[in-house]
Amino acid sequence: MISIENLANQVGQTVSLSAWVTGVRSSGKIAFLQLRDGTGFIQAVVVKNEVPEEVFDLAKGLSQESSIQLKGEVRKDDRSPLGVELGVSDLKLVHGASDYPITPKEHGIDFLFDHRHLYLRHRKPWALLRIRDELERGIHDFLSDRGFIRFDAPFFMSTAAEDTTNLFEIDLFGEDKAYLSQSGQLYAEAGALAFGKVYTFGPTFRAEKSKTRKHLLEFWMVEPEVAFLDHQGNMQLQEDMLSYLVSRILEKRSYELKLLERDVTKLEPAAKGAYPRISYDAALSMLKEKGLELSWGDDFGAPHETALGEAFDRPIFIEAWPTKCKAFYMQPFENDPTRVKCADLIAPDGYGELIGGSERIHDLALLEQRIKEHHLPEAAINWYVDLRRFGSVPHSGFGIGLERTLAWIAGVDHVREVIPFPRMLTRMEP
Repeated sequence: MISIENLANQVGQTVSLSAWVTGVRSSGKIAFLQLRDGTGFIQAVVVKNEVPEEVFDLAKGLSQESSIQLKGEVRKDDRSPLGVELGVSDLKLVHGASDYPITPKEHGIDFLFDHRHLYLRHRKPWALLRIRDELERGIHDFLSDRGFIRFDAPFFMSTAAEDTTNLFEIDLFGEDKAYLSQSGQLYAEAGALAFGKVYTFGPTFRAEKSKTRKHLLEFWMVEPEVAFLDHQGNMQLQEDMLSYLVSRILEKRSYELKLLERDVTKLEPAAKGAYPRISYDAALSMLKEKGLELSWGDDFGAPHETALGEAFDRPIFIEAWPTKCKAFYMQPFENDPTRVKCADLIAPDGYGELIGGSERIHDLALLEQRIKEHHLPEAAINWYVDLRRFGSVPHSGFGIGLERTLAWIAGVDHVREVIPFPRMLTRMEP
């Protein structure tokens, strides 16, 4: 058996293929079968006078999502995204499906997500999740090639890494409370001081009652952490990683991007790097010129990120944020404690923040002061303070949201489309 993705190399050869039927058209003497096998989509042509009568009758009567095995010649076809089609010589039914609910007619988004377990088979989600797979592989390859090791953080935490208002609380047998992880960062910092370069990669959970197109209750995040890395080096690592990932998707998933009708010219600048770096104050000035005035110290919302992203043809860093609007662990500038050494990486085309990163506080006294100012439970976070008591060094890291990054690369409207089974305020099934 051969897979559809490899058929382009078999022109003129007779091959065997196992597949599912996504559609059938018949004109009396010819049946056109639309097929998928998990690796791609292709058209197979069954001509009445070229096959036994029972084979042609079977082909004409195939129902959507029936599974089949067939033999046929691979023929060149410039109209196909793969450049080939199959001329069928034999056909066998494996399973005849009936009453498949997702028909070629238009369906509402809620219907499609109610049937997500089946909708995954269709072209758009298939293409998106193939790109997701490549994106994940690219992340592992990029970091591994640069000496990082994967360092798995726990999902149960005793306190928050950042905002305590967005925690999912868990009752521990009526005796104590725990929380689903918002971030693996604090544990990654422990890993960095043991191994030098580490990254966590796993699901994270935010209890935000948000219905926007950029939010999920459960999403995946990659969080590298590096000892002896400063703020500038941290931004360069982020740029190198993202430009590598975009280049890899453009190279290895061009077929899927074509199925999605993604305008790849909008991605090409991001693949080249050279991401602009602008200060928080400069960003405020730009927003004021666009009629989106904010007070100094305010965080940016979706309209502000969109306006800033639209001003450039590639992602941009917004750096040197006010201390008061950022997390407790961020390192302030030596000559200005009102600002911290952090940056948000904003995508073009309204996709907002993809990455948040910073140099971490490495001074014990300053970290203890910040913990008090943020009213964090000192007993629960004492292990984290130990990292500054024993062998503290300057270090930096960042978190990149997998779904937001993928939504931008693929050009889709909502992050629910780029995760196999989204968990949202309005959806817990299937």
